[in-house]
Amino acid sequence: MLNTPRARRGMVTAPHHLAAEAGLAVLREGGNAIEATVAMAAALTVVYPHMTGIGGDGFWLIAAPGKDPVAVEACGRAAIAATPELYKSRGLASIPWRGPLAANTVAATVSGWGEALKVSAELGGRLPLSRLVQDAVWHAENGFAVTQSQHDLTTEKMPELRDAPGFAARFLPDGAPPAERSLMTLPALGATLKTIGAHGTEDFYRGALAKQIAADLARAGSPVTGEDLARHQARRVAPLSVALKAARLFNFPPPTQGLSSLMILALFERLGVTQAEGFDHIHGLVEATKQAFIIRDRIVGDPEAMPEPPEKYLEATILDALAATIDRKTALPWPQPASGGDTTWMGAIDANGVAVSFIQSIYFEFGSGCVLDETGINWQNRGSSFLLEGSSPRLLTPGRMPFHTLNPAMARFADGRVMVYGTMGGEGQPQTQSAIFTRYGLYGQGLQQAVTAPRWLLGKTWGENSVTLKLESRFDPGLVAALKAAGHDVEMLGAFTGTMGHAGAIVRHADGVLEGATDPRSDGAAAGF
Repeated sequence: MLNTPRARRGMVTAPHHLAAEAGLAVLREGGNAIEATVAMAAALTVVYPHMTGIGGDGFWLIAAPGKDPVAVEACGRAAIAATPELYKSRGLASIPWRGPLAANTVAATVSGWGEALKVSAELGGRLPLSRLVQDAVWHAENGFAVTQSQHDLTTEKMPELRDAPGFAARFLPDGAPPAERSLMTLPALGATLKTIGAHGTEDFYRGALAKQIAADLARAGSPVTGEDLARHQARRVAPLSVALKAARLFNFPPPTQGLSSLMILALFERLGVTQAEGFDHIHGLVEATKQAFIIRDRIVGDPEAMPEPPEKYLEATILDALAATIDRKTALPWPQPASGGDTTWMGAIDANGVAVSFIQSIYFEFGSGCVLDETGINWQNRGSSFLLEGSSPRLLTPGRMPFHTLNPAMARFADGRVMVYGTMGGEGQPQTQSAIFTRYGLYGQGLQQAVTAPRWLLGKTWGENSVTLKLESRFDPGLVAALKAAGHDVEMLGAFTGTMGHAGAIVRHADGVLEGATDPRSDGAAAGF
């Protein structure tokens, strides 16, 4: 897939085509980009249940022409009962990845829908939430075709998921992974989405639905209670940003790793690489990634507990000093521990130029694996990123926000273009963002080509422990040999592997022309009209 679709009146992109269609339908009805994104997010909850859900968290970047971007933080905090002592009393040295004790933070993404829709109303948005969840409810009640990725990931992760409360009943029909193209219904989830549409997002946290969710969580054995739900609020925060020569970049502040995404591109620009796809391009971005990750892993967590402000590492003097440490020919040894992840990114830009970059996640595939009995919600395991020992901002503390790999990206170019872009994929998110932005924004590749081109990943995704430099097999063999010779611990993967994430991007040009891109590694679509 190399051709970039273009349109004038609106463009959406999502990692499942039915979600993209849901968003496009909203735009056609006169909805704005925020409303279209809520529709896509709701649809993905149903048709891509292994990747995302309303049991997770979400982060928004929203930009209207002539206004500063707005960031909406929908990050669930650790439950009041979630203490290191709880886990140690169960004989655990770390928080498990799966099961009830992994479901230890509030699911916040629905609150983010609500706050984003308040921004939408301020911009003239008018569609009711009941309309925005309409497609999702239909797919949940009437059935959707299971994708190959859902089948494959269910098969791969079944040993660690099958015993999680509610998982087998919802996602293992007849006790086995569902076959590709088979029909799956999620009626309980559909009823929950219909309730949210009718009664609003507040009902999830402080209404009758909240009481039902709390009862479900208690039956599953999660430490999250109704009191935890009632304490939660989404909020608007200031995004992080850094200026490059070609564009100003925006990303999300802590507790996300948005700082590292901005640092990678700011450090890479300082290397003065003039050509894409060669050793200097790939090696330079990988080495910039290492420097950014070292900072990220030292300071990023709950912003209220961080030892240093993230903005410090976007100052020119700090970036200059870090860039000077990068060896242009030799790889820095990379023993750093990594963070896993599982997510969906989606984007939309409407005819008025309102641009949205949104990412929604349950963390690992199927999250904690706990599927709530009555509400059908698959709860996230984002709190498994907390530590049980030490004094870092990632130490498990009741009410603390967990570290997030999520980071939606946005760029405003000097020539008037606006770009929203992102991906799922844990450690790979800022790396894929750097690949897409440099290919498109610095070296002039077409938008779809920049997403389709072979990618790399330093570290892990899908919850696998790994610190190798993974390359898709489509890279030039000479480049692969040069990277190995430079000391990179190279691991070769398939030509279009889902390990590299499911990326997407939309660009609006100054003349109003919209361009979209979707990832051929996903089941997605970029659609415009």
